[in-house]
Amino acid sequence: MQEFLVVIHRDFTSANPTPTPEQMKNAMQPYQQWIGSLASQDKLVAPPKRWDADGRVITKNGLSSGPYAEVKESIGGLFLVKANDYDEAVELAKGCPIIEYGATVEVRQAVPVA
Repeated sequence: MQEFLVVIHRDFTSANPTPTPEQMKNAMQPYQQWIGSLASQDKLVAPPKRWDADGRVITKNGLSSGPYAEVKESIGGLFLVKANDYDEAVELAKGCPIIEYGATVEVRQAVPVA
């Protein structure tokens, strides 16, 4: 089994965020059930955490406020899953109920550092 990072991106900062706070409230129980399903299948490596909408970006030119000054989306959550390959990891990630409300989900494979 390989490990994959699953990152949930959503809009925290615009005047009309997507998903809306009400949609997020409605998605929480299905989201918790989805995470529970991943855990019961022994696919969950590291449980999800909520992340602050604020952040800092460090470059060779210095420091900027906000995770990505040029975009409205930020990381809403991230966690690690186990899967045989990218296809399986993507299928697991497709089950995220928050996608229905406009969030996007990114999947990245963990690569050993040599």
